Amino acid sequence: MKQQWNVGILLYDHVDLTDVSGPYEVFHVAARAADDAPKLLSTRAASDEHPFLIRTVSSNGQLLRANNGLRLQPDYAFEQAPAFDIVVIPGSSLIVLDQICTQEKEVIRWIARASTHCQLMTSVCTGAFLLAEAGLLDGKRATTHWSAFDRFEQRFPQIQLQRTGKFVDEGTIVTAGGVTSGFNMALHVVERLLGEDAAQLTARGIDFQVASRA
Repeated sequence: MKQQWNVGILLYDHVDLTDVSGPYEVFHVAARAADDAPKLLSTRAASDEHPFLIRTVSSNGQLLRANNGLRLQPDYAFEQAPAFDIVVIPGSSLIVLDQICTQEKEVIRWIARASTHCQLMTSVCTGAFLLAEAGLLDGKRATTHWSAFDRFEQRFPQIQLQRTGKFVDEGTIVTAGGVTSGFNMALHVVERLLGEDAAQLTARGIDFQVASRA
């Protein structure tokens, strides 16, 4: 039986939609081989044919809105969510993230718990602030949205901020830069797990130009 990875994407009010939809689309259309691609890009593929099974999770599982107002319905609340192999932490405005870090500590606690049993923890854009708040980036290299570089360095001096490249791979943690860098990060994960050919095939499927890491 071919291996599958369960991917959990964190949702919260005013989350950046592209941070969510970019990795979601990459993992959804990822194909192991060229013969699989047409089926995975259509509606004909059964769930067990996808290398990645993607679900969304939030603190209470209730309907919420992305930063542009689009309604999002999470698949799970924290207490109902299964263990994920890969976790994606998307970003938002720094105002929203400050509120989460000070008033919604259950989100930070869930991230810390999820990191203990997942194979790979990832972030997109300012989602790195949430990983850092959970203590997962201490002593590591990381990146975030360019507009938040100074704020990140000031708040987390124990983390080695990388100001170049689309993403930073630190083994069990991969952080991506601003917004569309989430596509690069997810394609890099596809390459790590399925190989370069699969990543290139997936990139072609979504017509995306691959960029380098930091």
